[in-house]
Amino acid sequence: MFEKIDKFKPVYDVIYKIDLFLCKLLLIADILITSMAVAGRYISFIPDPAWSEEVVLTLMSYMAVLSAALAIRKGSHIRMTALDRYLPEKLLLILDLLADIMVTILAVVMIVIGWQYASGLGAKASYISMPWLSKFWMYAPIPLAGVFMLFFELEVIYNHIKKMCGKEVQ
Repeated sequence: MFEKIDKFKPVYDVIYKIDLFLCKLLLIADILITSMAVAGRYISFIPDPAWSEEVVLTLMSYMAVLSAALAIRKGSHIRMTALDRYLPEKLLLILDLLADIMVTILAVVMIVIGWQYASGLGAKASYISMPWLSKFWMYAPIPLAGVFMLFFELEVIYNHIKKMCGKEVQ
């Protein structure tokens, strides 16, 4: 059974690369827009657009939550491990599995409630400096990140179960 499910690993690798690529693009856009805005304040021939602050903050919110989803797959989130060496390995695996189930529930909440906010409240408002642009885009990173988190959490939970069954996890 594990061999069949392991065939999906390349799909997870591609989704991870897409998420990472999006984060890189968002960081580049943040740096360029911020540089232009700062330069525009001090150099007269460079424009200082009124929309720069709102766009940079929106891009940062996308980057923050999408990069958090990346950390789930690699297990690089901040975690309490001070007592791990004193716990039996089976108990540690069960606690890790429980924690990942809770994060999976959080991901589902982010998708459902985040979408409600984005399509409800966000769709009714607009950016101050760009009245033609819906604030949907300000709320959209939450359900988007929830989808990535859910996807990566399913892989992490699968790896925990595989490890509990005595199989080697790659």
